[in-house]
Amino acid sequence: MNAAPADQIRLLDVQGLDVRLQQLAHKRKSLPEHAEIESLTKDLTQLRDLLVAAQTEESDCGREQTKAEQDVDQVRQRATRDQQRLDSGAASPRDLENLQRELVSLAKRQGDLEEIVLEVMERRESVQERVTELTERVSAVQAKTDDATARRDAAQGALDAEAASVTKERELVAGSVPADLLKLYEKLREQQGGVGAARLYQRKCEGCHIELNITELNDVRAAARDAVVRCENCRRILVRTSESGL
Repeated sequence: MNAAPADQIRLLDVQGLDVRLQQLAHKRKSLPEHAEIESLTKDLTQLRDLLVAAQTEESDCGREQTKAEQDVDQVRQRATRDQQRLDSGAASPRDLENLQRELVSLAKRQGDLEEIVLEVMERRESVQERVTELTERVSAVQAKTDDATARRDAAQGALDAEAASVTKERELVAGSVPADLLKLYEKLREQQGGVGAARLYQRKCEGCHIELNITELNDVRAAARDAVVRCENCRRILVRTSESGL
């Protein structure tokens, strides 16, 4: 394949722009905010799970407290009715004796139930404090996540804008390269990890960084100026310049 030396030089410009696009894509993928957001999201998920568990426990304590308070109220009402009957004296001595015994039993029952109410209230208060603490921690981590997301989006936006500009420039430069030369370059670039053309600088291929031996140098020297030569080591297009050392 033959191509004007100037076209081959422009191919290096295309390669440089392609490398820049690769760098921008890598930088976009490797933004520190990605790992930060991932870590914060993991923390946020764990905290929200703990918060839901605490809220559920608080709700359960609330129902338990309501039930215990209702039990206390029922015992009080029963004791009030018994006391009224006892005070009225409108019962047989045996019934009055039974009422007295029942009032003693109800008083003990009421005391036991009130202890349960206090225990549940204390437990509920502790859980409510936990809910408040977790709610504040969730809000704090969410704020950090939002900040990291905003920073990531801003960084990605800047990189995307630069990539769009480089892509446009690449299209213009590539459009001035002969189609057959560009096609070969694209094929080699895909095969060679993103580098399809390399400069021959000081007798060394800048694609594989291997210095050409004397036989290879003589072959390159003997090639016509418009011949598209390839590196014998990496098979990339080898572009000759005034600094090639030939």
